[in-house]
Amino acid sequence: MYAQVNTSNQSKTDLVTQHASLVKRIAYHLIARLPHTVDVEDLIQAGMIGLLDASQHYDANQGASFETYAGIRVRGAMLDEIRRNDWAPRSVHRKAREIAAVIQKIEQQNGRNAQDNEVAKALDISIEEYHQQLYDSSGHHVFSLDDFNDSDELHAHPISNNQSEPEQETQVSDFQAALVNAIKILPERERLMMGLYYNDELNLKEIGEVLGVSESRVSQIHSQTIIRLRSKLSDWLKE
Repeated sequence: MYAQVNTSNQSKTDLVTQHASLVKRIAYHLIARLPHTVDVEDLIQAGMIGLLDASQHYDANQGASFETYAGIRVRGAMLDEIRRNDWAPRSVHRKAREIAAVIQKIEQQNGRNAQDNEVAKALDISIEEYHQQLYDSSGHHVFSLDDFNDSDELHAHPISNNQSEPEQETQVSDFQAALVNAIKILPERERLMMGLYYNDELNLKEIGEVLGVSESRVSQIHSQTIIRLRSKLSDWLKE
């Protein structure tokens, strides 16, 4: 544990030096739950900027320890870096949108979750090609249930500046309810994967061991699950 510090007695440089390991700890915790194309060094670099910012704005009189305050700023800086960057070409985004549209159409027509072979057939590609597209798209999906507790739900469904705070809270609550309901009706394996990934915080290799499939297959399943959720939440998650 890091000792609580007072910036009046300790230089900002000392604060950054003393808590540099906190940045790495947060970075490696996040990287285990992020797409394979995200570089941990990029997260660490963004986190160090967040740590420096924290050292400049920390006020011990607010009651929180510097570690607590810095941890929030560091994690926020890393998430901002992830949101700003895009590791996938336009073609990957286009294919992901096409898959989401096909899944939505099939599920609206049949009143049930779309199957892999149905989606592949509708796209006029082989099941192997479909799985490869899912794997490729996994490199740009950053969809954490925790992230939606920050401000993503507001960005996903723009809220007028004229809305009052209670109205905003109601809309956020409605979105979260819609997300929970969408997860509840996922196929059983996808629902299990989501629980292992976001609740139990297992990495893809560990989830593969639980499900009895390869790590790359888990990546495909995760990507398909996110696309399926986005199709179910299309009224909220506008491009």
